[in-house]
Amino acid sequence: MAAGFMKDLGQDRIEVLSAGSAPKDSINPVAIEAMAELGIDIANNVPKILTPEAVQASDAVITMGCGDACPFYPGKRYEDWVLEDPAGQGIESVRVIRDEIKKRVETLLAELIA
Repeated sequence: MAAGFMKDLGQDRIEVLSAGSAPKDSINPVAIEAMAELGIDIANNVPKILTPEAVQASDAVITMGCGDACPFYPGKRYEDWVLEDPAGQGIESVRVIRDEIKKRVETLLAELIA
């Protein structure tokens, strides 16, 4: 959801890479539904493993609880966003998580392109 918001709100002003330390086989269908409600299509995204190369190529690395599993390189901007996991939750709960992610993405985007 964060990558979907960043791509949508960033409008070609920022390159977005999305990956996880233990990605699932597919995108959560409830997250797809919640994002579609806002006109953002994440249905065709494919979960990918976070590689050291992806971290090295990034200016900012946003993690969501991967801890020591995430590659760390000095000089990179890191933020760990503590959020509820939308997995297994209904649409009402996922909307709350989605809206919190959107707020955080808006703040990050404002800082990155300022």
